[in-house]
Amino acid sequence: MYIAGFDEMFRAVDARRSQVGVVAAGGDDRTVLEALSQAARRGWIQPIVTGDEAAIRKLADELRIDVSEFRIIDSDEPAKAAVAEIRDGRAALMMKGQISTPALMKAVLHRDTGLRTDRVIGQIVLLEIPRDDRRLLLTDTGITIQPTLDQKADLLRSLIETARLLKDEETPADAVPHVAVMSATEKPTDSMPDTLEAAELQKRGEAGEFPGGIVQGPLSFDLAYAPEAGEKKKIAGQVVGDADAMLFPNLLAANLTVKAIMYTAECRFGGYLCGTSAPVVFMSRADTTSTRMHSLAFTLQMLHVRGRE
Repeated sequence: MYIAGFDEMFRAVDARRSQVGVVAAGGDDRTVLEALSQAARRGWIQPIVTGDEAAIRKLADELRIDVSEFRIIDSDEPAKAAVAEIRDGRAALMMKGQISTPALMKAVLHRDTGLRTDRVIGQIVLLEIPRDDRRLLLTDTGITIQPTLDQKADLLRSLIETARLLKDEETPADAVPHVAVMSATEKPTDSMPDTLEAAELQKRGEAGEFPGGIVQGPLSFDLAYAPEAGEKKKIAGQVVGDADAMLFPNLLAANLTVKAIMYTAECRFGGYLCGTSAPVVFMSRADTTSTRMHSLAFTLQMLHVRGRE
């Protein structure tokens, strides 16, 4: 298995107690306050929250959460205030709280005051499925609706970079992540343009455009996930049945897949935004406190490993 599990990440972050500055945009939310409080008690972070201070303090009192060590920034533009904390160096990563995605992205994407880079912004989700002893990175599950071929290429780079940052310590040193470019079929066909783009991305990978990873596509989910599917369909390749990461053709396919797994399989998951100048823990407002903790753990682990490179 290439990617480390959440238990390993929790142990690593616990051991460091590095107290990284984390700012939550929209702190008037139970799961946000609970996750920040738990992470602070474990020595992971120094919590900052933005939003309606009175509402945040009222909710904290109701939940009996001690926010005396929190820095609370009263603002009617919580996303803008959170981004400012990142840009001014008071926080190393941001968390999406009780705020809509459009409001958050408006602040993140602002040309002058946001977190834009020249990279494609996308959501990468890590799923851990204990039943099958599998860990998968999936993108883009939340931002880019219909990525172009070039955008897919950049998202592939982010997938490979993320996988390598999350590499399990027991993974052989010379191993590289296996990335499946997903579709409904493994056969390139003119009637499904995404299959043609998947084949082109595999070709680019074979030519060395995506160093540090092995790319194969198009692959259906069964072929990417289950070794027996490849045997039955007589489809071979290093990624078949052994994908560490999956790049989806569009937001619809990615979002439906990840939420279907999240809500029907016994799994653990967390997510963040790639392509920004600082990581953004990016989850649904319907997600749980444990999901926010998972997201924090793997984002903090990525920051640590990146800092050592």
